[in-house]
Amino acid sequence: MSESVLPGIKQFDLTAKTAIITGGSKGLGLAMGAGLASAGARVVLVSRNSEEGKQAAASIERDFDTRCIAIAADVTEQSQMEMVAATTIQEFGAIDILINSAGINIRGPIDELKYEQFKQVMEVNVNGTWLACRAVVPHMKANKSGKIINLASTLGLVGLANRTPYTSSKGAVVQMTRALGLELAPYNINVNAICPGPFLTEMNIPIADTEEARKFIVGATALNRWGQLKEIQGAAIFLASEAASYMVGSTLTVDGGWTAQ
Repeated sequence: MSESVLPGIKQFDLTAKTAIITGGSKGLGLAMGAGLASAGARVVLVSRNSEEGKQAAASIERDFDTRCIAIAADVTEQSQMEMVAATTIQEFGAIDILINSAGINIRGPIDELKYEQFKQVMEVNVNGTWLACRAVVPHMKANKSGKIINLASTLGLVGLANRTPYTSSKGAVVQMTRALGLELAPYNINVNAICPGPFLTEMNIPIADTEEARKFIVGATALNRWGQLKEIQGAAIFLASEAASYMVGSTLTVDGGWTAQ
């Protein structure tokens, strides 16, 4: 077959695909939702904040010619994630893509953090990711097709002082992605992770102007700057599309060169 008849850019078309995005009402989640919508996907934004989710969904519908709905749910509650999956099936008839973007970060030296804070980060970042995957997998298995994208982090690959809850959680997400990728590959379900570097999201605004951020976070990147929200969209579209059909358990870094050093 000549190269001229290979599908090329058509592989990135998400028309008629349905994507669930947890943590989808703001930050990286909303940016990825908009990115998938721009490629034709129908989008379900999951957020604990009902009004914030509705406003985000309305903005996507206004900007792109596709449907977008918001569902208020807590990723740490199994019954609520099963409700999200059931509602998505009822509204759109299928679940083709899941992006696990819901996450929190609590910073500090280990001897100044409370155990409850460590558990809180693990509950959202690890348990929430696992529960969302568990909720959609039966539907994807039945269709013998699906894309799951977990939001890990560069801090799931390298360390940083005063981040034991977050780095532990994101390291777990990396390993969960690998194990689940192997488990679901026989069902034609691709599980991969995006490892973002320092993006100036709501999570990072509190430390944006600190000396630590300038030296150990932004200064750790080859580009020497924060990532822009639009710069996460390409990775999300790629992993959600057929262009990534031969990727299983991979970690795609979008980190301005942090882990290259």
